[in-house]
Amino acid sequence: MDFSKLLEVYPGVTAVIGSGGKTSLLRRLAAELPGTVLLCTTTHIRPFEEYPLLTAPTPQTIRDTLATHRVLCLGTPCENGKLTAPTLSVETLATLADHVLVEADGSRQLPLKAHDAHEPVIPAVSRQVICVVGASGFGKPIRESVHRLERFCVLTGAAASDPVTPEQAAKAILAEQLCDAVFLNQIDTEAQRSLADRFAAALGGSGLRIAAGSLRAGSGWLYPDI
Repeated sequence: MDFSKLLEVYPGVTAVIGSGGKTSLLRRLAAELPGTVLLCTTTHIRPFEEYPLLTAPTPQTIRDTLATHRVLCLGTPCENGKLTAPTLSVETLATLADHVLVEADGSRQLPLKAHDAHEPVIPAVSRQVICVVGASGFGKPIRESVHRLERFCVLTGAAASDPVTPEQAAKAILAEQLCDAVFLNQIDTEAQRSLADRFAAALGGSGLRIAAGSLRAGSGWLYPDI
């Protein structure tokens, strides 16, 4: 499965938000996309150890390194071995490579999330924003599976003790209006397909590109605009 084609990732800046597989999707897209790729964040990420890391490069350093390495990771070292935003602006990075992939959100490793007013940090030059959703949060109490649970409850009208439904996750996405495409990850078994179908149906008519599947298994499919 080519996830870059499934999600129609074009040259330029692509921001990835949400939860439940953002880093895995970025890693997959970097491997699949043709041309040169820069991986970075506007919040915090772990370095992509399979790619060279540049922590304070000049534009020329990036050009020179891309001549021998198709994919680079850029960022400023911070606490706990993580990276924060690179020293160069995303606008500048977009002039140096075919693709700039930006992790623009944090989720505290929970499968689902809503967004406070200060997030996500989406670069203004982004051509596309992909929201990742983790299906492993479905059926679990909101308080256990959702980052920014108070905001999620406001958006959905649910209580923190309620189990998360696919329809609630879709309702929050529609209310926030932050993305162009949605990928429901962690549909790892055929038995979970009905959850994906419900999620897609609840997003129907939104104009969003809706896909589901499993990054771990390398499988995915696209839903029509229902």
